[in-house]
Amino acid sequence: MAHRITDTCIFCGACEPECPVHAISPGDDSYVINEALCVDCVGHHSEAACATVCPGESIVKV
Repeated sequence: MAHRITDTCIFCGACEPECPVHAISPGDDSYVINEALCVDCVGHHSEAACATVCPGESIVKV
């Protein structure tokens, strides 16, 4: 299952370096997750690393 960054993103950048498959990139006003690339950190971390570090809890499972 993929994750998505909601419109409450504060554009802090904490999530981008946490993604093991580089599915997160900066958008116009917030970061975005390419859902086709997102692997939910399976095989990399025990839970979605991006959601764990997000200070605004703006990353949700799709």
